[in-house]
Amino acid sequence: MPRAFATEVGRRLILIVLGALCACALLPGARAEAADVDGLQAKVSAARGEASDLAAQLGSAREQLADAEARAAAAAAHEQRLTALLANGQERAARLGAKVALSERRLAREKRRLRRARGGLARRLVAIYVSGAPSTASVVLESTDFGDLATRAGYLRQIESSDEGLAQRVEQVRDAVGRELDLVAELKARADAYNERLAVARSEISAVRESAAAAASRQDSIAAAREASLSELKGRIGGWVEDIKAARAAEARAASQAAAEATVERWLGGPYSIPAYIVICESGGDYSALNPSSGAGGAYQILPSTWALYGGQGAPQDAPKAEQDRIAAEIWADSGPGAWSCA
Repeated sequence: MPRAFATEVGRRLILIVLGALCACALLPGARAEAADVDGLQAKVSAARGEASDLAAQLGSAREQLADAEARAAAAAAHEQRLTALLANGQERAARLGAKVALSERRLAREKRRLRRARGGLARRLVAIYVSGAPSTASVVLESTDFGDLATRAGYLRQIESSDEGLAQRVEQVRDAVGRELDLVAELKARADAYNERLAVARSEISAVRESAAAAASRQDSIAAAREASLSELKGRIGGWVEDIKAARAAEARAASQAAAEATVERWLGGPYSIPAYIVICESGGDYSALNPSSGAGGAYQILPSTWALYGGQGAPQDAPKAEQDRIAAEIWADSGPGAWSCA
């Protein structure tokens, strides 16, 4: 049960029980009045079964509400993980996009260099075609002396070296362009893969959000049903209190608050070690009640671990009334109403 909701319901039920105690502060002064009170007592005792049913409904609503809250929390955590993955993927996709852009710029530069190198090679080939390539024999025959021969031979080696270097340059630039093309293709493929993963993550986030919204709607519905059950239980107890007040209003005298409280609790199946409305809300006053979900048992719905901590033997719902009352009183003394969700 949500803490604020349980506290508010507990506060209202306390007011109702206090009203009952004030009504019970007037004792009957005649046999006819006593008979009326006995009739009311029988009526309240007969209605305890309905109160137990309401308590069972409240217990079921608590379990459903806890399940809905757990589902909502799990959905929120899953969405948070997916959001982190999406943010990381977007960052990596941006880095890959930057690498692709850089590689494309480098590729453009290499292509321009290749065009220039190919242009130079083409011009050289045209020049050779037009004027012919110098040969060693022509250099020897056309030389006037040894110095001229050496000079012509040096020029010939430089031309051959230049032609070879130009061809190598064209080949190197062509290889560089090929490598850049491969790199751009690889980076684009990686970027496309990341974009696909990001699309899947966005779809998953959308589905998780829809699931969380459905869980929240379910949680609101369960809370509303729980509040309606508590209101019905409160109304029944209030009606019994009003009947007692009307029956004892004619002839009554002051009585102690403790005696009046004991009367009300006896009619509700007590006396109990803690306020009766908490016991009715928790178990309907059934000392053998068991919550199969949490394992809490007995009229006070005590958890097995808490029961053992206070010296209880066996299961709470199997213990005698006196033992359950004793341990509940000790828990109340140590923790007060905070130990019960209906308080």
